[in-house]
Amino acid sequence: MELPIPGALHPSESNARIKPGYDPRLTNEDLAPLKRQTWGQYNIFAFWMSDVHSVGGYITAGSLFALGLSSWQVLVSLLVGICIVQFFCNLVAKPSQVTGTPYPVICRASFGVLGANIPAVIRGLIAVAWYGIQTYLASGAFMLLALHFYPGLAPYADVAQHGFVGLSTLGWVAFMVMWVLQALVFWHGMEAIRRFIDWAGPAVYVVMAALCGWLVWKAGWSNIDMRLGGVKFSGWDALPVMLSATALVVSYFSGPMLNFGDFSRYGKSFDAVKKGNFWGLPVNFLFFSLLAVITSAATLPVFGELITDPVHTVAKIDSTTAVVIGALTFMIATIGINIVANFVSPAFDFSNVAPQKISWRTGGMIAAVGSVFITPWNLYNNPEVIHYTLDILGSFIGPLFGILIADYYLVQKQRVDVDALYTLSPAGAYWYDNGYNRRAIWALIPAALVPVLCVLVPTLRGAANYAWFIGTGLGFVFYMLQNRKR
Repeated sequence: MELPIPGALHPSESNARIKPGYDPRLTNEDLAPLKRQTWGQYNIFAFWMSDVHSVGGYITAGSLFALGLSSWQVLVSLLVGICIVQFFCNLVAKPSQVTGTPYPVICRASFGVLGANIPAVIRGLIAVAWYGIQTYLASGAFMLLALHFYPGLAPYADVAQHGFVGLSTLGWVAFMVMWVLQALVFWHGMEAIRRFIDWAGPAVYVVMAALCGWLVWKAGWSNIDMRLGGVKFSGWDALPVMLSATALVVSYFSGPMLNFGDFSRYGKSFDAVKKGNFWGLPVNFLFFSLLAVITSAATLPVFGELITDPVHTVAKIDSTTAVVIGALTFMIATIGINIVANFVSPAFDFSNVAPQKISWRTGGMIAAVGSVFITPWNLYNNPEVIHYTLDILGSFIGPLFGILIADYYLVQKQRVDVDALYTLSPAGAYWYDNGYNRRAIWALIPAALVPVLCVLVPTLRGAANYAWFIGTGLGFVFYMLQNRKR
């Protein structure tokens, strides 16, 4: 079954419902409510499959098994974390599915028709960071291929000999090649994206299953120890580590979770979205995690070292065919998640700022260009920097989520005036104070500041892993406190 993607229709068959009274400063073909909602549960499942399967996902899953917990403790942490993601995705999915509008538009109900640009820009900037990180990870597979066929390029892969801003010359070439390939895919339109990601998720499963099977066969099942880092915690001592692992899973998915409305708006029904989330999150993620950890565990007896990066695992195989197929698959998988999670999101978010000047294509290109300037390899090369990055991003994402949920479910009582989302009339329901809801803004500031301090202040660092939860809870509470007298 094909995965329908926003914008796949021919211009003459626009799926946008634009009424005469909609203000052009708030409206374009991408932001307007949908005429037809066609996604079924399989389509939502396929979206999550594309979102989960990436090199970063495999490294993250493998790292959790190296925390010093037993296998069952890690699996419990993974399941609890992904079920939390599923629960909150269902919450954020409903307003967009009911109204047929994307995330930045539904934010107009809580932040105001102009104030919604605040959460839109924040989410868009976060997508820029992840776009760069995922492009960098995909470039590693390209470098693997280049060095396999042209080993003489090795000096140019050494940043100490030939490098610029922390990346080797060959690394720059690989990064820009992946950057251009992704740009070509989404520049050809959403129909090209649909065709690409429709088979990207299943393809990486096939290759990873084959890689896992080969490694298990070479190692022998009895020689595989699922305790990647050895068991260091038991009993109640393991509980804080398990909670940290659970929180890390939620933080990893916090970006796609926040703007999941960009995709749930296409759901045929809310029930279809919920079923798709069930198959795509706990079921899919559990199988994905088991595959990732068995593959990583088997590298120790086969290669004599623990390898959590599947690209490096493939590089160890003495077979040109295996290297080529493996590298291409991981390149394709990472491109798939980049387009799904980090192109569609800023396309809507940046378009919301100036609908008549920024289309979804332009919004995506803004993210792509910005990703080069943040030098993502410097973010992702240091494990400590990775955790700082995830925690700080979660500090801003959490409050936005808490405010959105509090407004829709408790303040608005699940009622949204769709037409009022597209008007600048002072009489509009979401005009508030000159287009801005000060309650939401004043709730956002302290709700984001507290978890950021937890990340940056050494004495509060112990709470940093829970930045998303802290931000979500504070955003929810602060927003509700300001709406007591409403």
